[in-house]
Amino acid sequence: MSLYLGIDAGGTHTRARLVDEDGTVMGEGEAGPANTRLGLDRCLHEINLAWRAAATAAGVEGAASAGIRAGLGIAGLNRRGVLPGLRAHPFPFETLAIASDASIACIGAHDGADGGIVVVGTGSIGFGRIGEEIVSVGGYGFPVSDEGSGADLGMQAIRRSLWARDGRLDHSPMTEAILAHFSGSAGEVITWTDTATARDYASFAPLVMDFAERGDAVAEPIVQECAHRIDQLIGILFDRGVPHCCLMGGLSKRIHDWLAVSVRLRLREPLGDPLSGAIHLARTRGLPPGQVVLQVGGSTT
Repeated sequence: MSLYLGIDAGGTHTRARLVDEDGTVMGEGEAGPANTRLGLDRCLHEINLAWRAAATAAGVEGAASAGIRAGLGIAGLNRRGVLPGLRAHPFPFETLAIASDASIACIGAHDGADGGIVVVGTGSIGFGRIGEEIVSVGGYGFPVSDEGSGADLGMQAIRRSLWARDGRLDHSPMTEAILAHFSGSAGEVITWTDTATARDYASFAPLVMDFAERGDAVAEPIVQECAHRIDQLIGILFDRGVPHCCLMGGLSKRIHDWLAVSVRLRLREPLGDPLSGAIHLARTRGLPPGQVVLQVGGSTT
């Protein structure tokens, strides 16, 4: 019996799903974040934890894993040294196809057909496929990119909270809540930023959204600005020719209603999730150039 494994190694968590030939889910597993900016060794550790948990849940152990065809989507794939490191790692699978996390999300959203996605989670990116053309917009990493993302929301909110502390703008319930989190101390904020990751900034996004939905005078414009950035990403994908576009990611449902009406009307619900895209990748040969970055045990495309 053929087994197919999908792995979504993202900046917030790593998930794995093992299915049989008919697509029946046999087991799933989860582990921590695996963005390559955290270091390849850590990424590989989380990836292995996730897929082994899925295999254990399915009752697939030891030598049986050698018959698995796997598809892996990983955040930060274009970082220097990542591809050679993945190539050198002794994954035990029959075949392994590797692509970016945005690529597997797009494959899943459109069941392998042409289309585009905008992912709004810890980070953000616009990604699409039209025939053999790959379209990628943004997604260069926080803080220089990832506009409209959870990390962007958190950073903008913390910045304006410090402005309010200085008297450069009026306080609001949101700025007071954020400063209270840091005991009202600018020094605590500065110390926190020394080691804060995109995920740490994004942890404030739900709070910002909560206050914006209540009409908070500082939070509302922040969310409006971030929604405008997402509008732009979606608009560029349509301008480049994608026939359909989906909004995906952990923040997508909350930001959806803040988008321009004309943009919302052009969106459709995704047909599948990133894990289904990774499984599609594992099953498929000969995807357009740029989709499959590496295939171990098979042809490179």
